[in-house]
Amino acid sequence: MQVVTDDRLALFAEMEEKYEQKDTDYFVSLLDHPDYVVRTRVACILVDFGGEDKVQYIAKVLKNDENELVRHEAAFALGQMSYSSAIPPLTDATLNDPSMFVRHEAAIALGVVGNKEAKEALQKALNDPDPPVVESAVVALSNIEFMEKLSKNEKFAKLTGG
Repeated sequence: MQVVTDDRLALFAEMEEKYEQKDTDYFVSLLDHPDYVVRTRVACILVDFGGEDKVQYIAKVLKNDENELVRHEAAFALGQMSYSSAIPPLTDATLNDPSMFVRHEAAIALGVVGNKEAKEALQKALNDPDPPVVESAVVALSNIEFMEKLSKNEKFAKLTGG
């Protein structure tokens, strides 16, 4: 089986051109493309464009894409964006996605966002039937606690002039 088809190569060339133009609408339209490789790349590209307005599109992929690899990439992407508006879709995926692979990545992403809002979902994920999800929740909770301590230390330093 040839992994890179002529059709895919032609589309990638077009995507490269649209990337240079920062054509968000074009890439959003590709989120429904039948090729999971294209959908995965689009999630990465939208993150690269930046901006909280992209969260809604990637969250939709995380919720609705039939391919677990694409949903996994969407969870990773939302973590990389680090917007608190990504917490609800990541929480939903951590607790409800049918794929252990996606639940694990969504839990890690919640820890990357580093927001205490995510703690409740991560506490629930400690009861996940799959050990990698539980381990990811432990890592994510540790990360959030570390970020909170760091933040408190910075505030204290500012208050004390240190």
